[in-house]
Amino acid sequence: MGILNITPDSFSDGGNYFDLAQAVVRGLKIADEGADIIDIGGESTRPGAAVVDEAEELRRVVPIIRTLAERTNCAISVDTTKASVARAALQAGAHIINDISAATWDDEMATTVAEFQAGLVLMHCQGTPETMQQEPHYSDVVVEVRDFLGARVEALVAAGLPRDNMVVDPGFGFGKTLEHNLTLLRQLDQFTRLGRPILVGLSRKSMLGALTGHKKPEQRIHGGTAAVTAAILRGARLVRTHDVAATRDAARVADVLRVYQT
Repeated sequence: MGILNITPDSFSDGGNYFDLAQAVVRGLKIADEGADIIDIGGESTRPGAAVVDEAEELRRVVPIIRTLAERTNCAISVDTTKASVARAALQAGAHIINDISAATWDDEMATTVAEFQAGLVLMHCQGTPETMQQEPHYSDVVVEVRDFLGARVEALVAAGLPRDNMVVDPGFGFGKTLEHNLTLLRQLDQFTRLGRPILVGLSRKSMLGALTGHKKPEQRIHGGTAAVTAAILRGARLVRTHDVAATRDAARVADVLRVYQT
């Protein structure tokens, strides 16, 4: 899953692809580098990010969805928590909604995705982007995150979305300390109990900076490929990344190793 942020303030590439022409070029490059899915975001969810209103988010994402749906064979995912944006995105040609709130922040999200029988990524987030990194706390991060995601899967099934349409994401960096993130990565195989594919988003995140000498986001590629390899060996089946070509190679190697360890 290659990341395409149509935002001025995302932590790694904010402003780089805010113009439609630049975004199209980047989206086509993501496809050429081997992505299966292009994940388009019109609202930053970095720690401290402010909310973007519906009209602005729609203005950012709908034109690029239409263009890339016509010009690539990639599935199109849209990173949003708003049901109205999800509806417009699916009507414009998107196939998947990637919701950091696991469809809990908008009461209409579950029924909207179910109406379109679209794919849905259910992610765990403690708090909101504005508050999530202030003082994250858990009694047992693995159990609490896993139980939350399991409950959300069942809620979406009850809302009419087939279980097979859902993916779960433990939400690295979304209301988690470095130790929480490392614990989730070490015990990622615990999430296979949910019976749904696991997606991980580790690309360029601050945990990689902390582990590699506080490097800048664009300098965290090698740390990211190492983390992706570890995640795949522990059960991840989808990986979300800014660095598609490098991550694709890492995933190919990890897939071979995974076969031999089973």
